[in-house]
Amino acid sequence: MANVATHPDTALTTAEIAALALSLAHLGAGPQATTARRALRTLLDDAAQDDVVTATLATLTEPLDASTSDRARVIAAAITEHRVVRLCYGDAGANVTIREVEPVTCLVHRDHWYLVGWCRMRRGVRAFRFDRVLAVESTGLLARPRRADRYLPFQRRTRPAA
Repeated sequence: MANVATHPDTALTTAEIAALALSLAHLGAGPQATTARRALRTLLDDAAQDDVVTATLATLTEPLDASTSDRARVIAAAITEHRVVRLCYGDAGANVTIREVEPVTCLVHRDHWYLVGWCRMRRGVRAFRFDRVLAVESTGLLARPRRADRYLPFQRRTRPAA
């Protein structure tokens, strides 16, 4: 059996990278987590390197602190199970709200992880920084399945043919 499996035409989508990175984020610092982070770093090494990419790659491949990791586990499970979560969230202005969110995916931009989902309070798509999520719990309610690629920023939109 070969030790390395590569395929030159294999490319991960943004949603696949986000899912892999979230799974790695709450693994901790064990040997499997270290190896998996190194693999992700290798996969992304070919990307054009600018300041944003470099900072984002560092965030993707660093373990989360214990309390954020616990919240990430709840969020990851809710995404997988299509369950609504209740967030206690402090925004940039230190205003705290309780929100029910239908989580869709997570992403990293520069130094921060974000939960992206449908906020029932705001009736729209919102991104919530992990470090501002003060508490999270599953409500047990089913969330409407939503395609992650429609919730990620900087996606190219296809226009209907004329």
